[in-house]
Amino acid sequence: MRILLDYRPALSERTGVGEFVHELTRALARTGADDISVFTASWKDRPAADLPAELGNVRIVDWRLPVQGLTWSWNRLGWPPAEWLAGASDVVHSQSPLVIPARRAARVVTIHDLDFLLHPERAQAEMRRDFPALVRQHVHRADHVVVSSRYARGEVTSRLTLSHDKVTVCSPGAPAWAPDIARARSTLGTRGTLGTPGTPGTLGTLILFIGTIEPRKNISGLLDAYARLRERRPDAPPLVLAGRARNSSQRDLHRAQTPPLAGHVSALGYVSDAERRRLYREACMLVLPSLEEGFGLPVLEAMSCGVPVVISNRGSLPEVAGDAASPVDPADSDALAQEMERLLAPAAARAAAARGLTRAAAYSWDRCAASAREAYRAAVEHRRRHQR
Repeated sequence: MRILLDYRPALSERTGVGEFVHELTRALARTGADDISVFTASWKDRPAADLPAELGNVRIVDWRLPVQGLTWSWNRLGWPPAEWLAGASDVVHSQSPLVIPARRAARVVTIHDLDFLLHPERAQAEMRRDFPALVRQHVHRADHVVVSSRYARGEVTSRLTLSHDKVTVCSPGAPAWAPDIARARSTLGTRGTLGTPGTPGTLGTLILFIGTIEPRKNISGLLDAYARLRERRPDAPPLVLAGRARNSSQRDLHRAQTPPLAGHVSALGYVSDAERRRLYREACMLVLPSLEEGFGLPVLEAMSCGVPVVISNRGSLPEVAGDAASPVDPADSDALAQEMERLLAPAAARAAAARGLTRAAAYSWDRCAASAREAYRAAVEHRRRHQR
């Protein structure tokens, strides 16, 4: 099968969507069973020099053009067809809910969550402009839809009136580098500490948040909870926020630099892969109190590294974490603080980490790729039936 994946979300700074398409591409290429191509487009950003080696047996189609103009034309005009830019394919996989136009190829779209539809005020410019207005007609025009969790499939089928057989769950996998971190943490944990933790005997020197700093991630609620934690436990580890901040979260960042949180909260911005791994090595827990998540990749990454997780009870997070976490109402900062404090106890942290490692083993990128191939075959068959 000739598969073309939209690689634009992974071209520069890879957030969750970028990580998804990057690792999915690598997993698809590992089998060598298909002809895989990725499409990138930007006026200034070019694929990294080592990308061909990192992706494997994959053809990279790179265009230097204004990507916003191309996206607008694809979303609003349905032009130009993918074949004009990347050659013939059997299936074209968009990493957004809006189709990439194609003359003959089957069209697959990805929907990680519907927060842009339910809360457009929290969305970024392009998403706020196009996604709510166009998503329904685009998903019904698509030949198949990919989601990353059972929760997301339920939301998509009910809110966009799609049949279940048109939607395939392709859950992300645990990162290949996580077992090394888990082993290192386990070895250090038997000695009692990693570095100089805030609580004697606790593995880890920081409380970690990883993700885009935006209202959907409930950073204000996290800061409320952390402030309450410090009232109870003045020796609590510092809170580290890793991720690019949206303009909508500047008030939260200012608050983090103001007493009583000043000096106890660090905002690092977008971090490299190497820095992300260091943070997982040094974290005593990951806290993701999101108001909505279609999957929540940092939770899986943390569990894979043996890092206990604190999650909200919203979206897909309870599904992803399973029995590795006790979901908390993200609006209840006291409950979040209590769960964070509970995991500062060494016994509770070790038990949560062990459950997380077991839970993370259920996810793999190879299984994700196998599910994606099923989605692609269904899309091709749907396209054939409707072209007759």
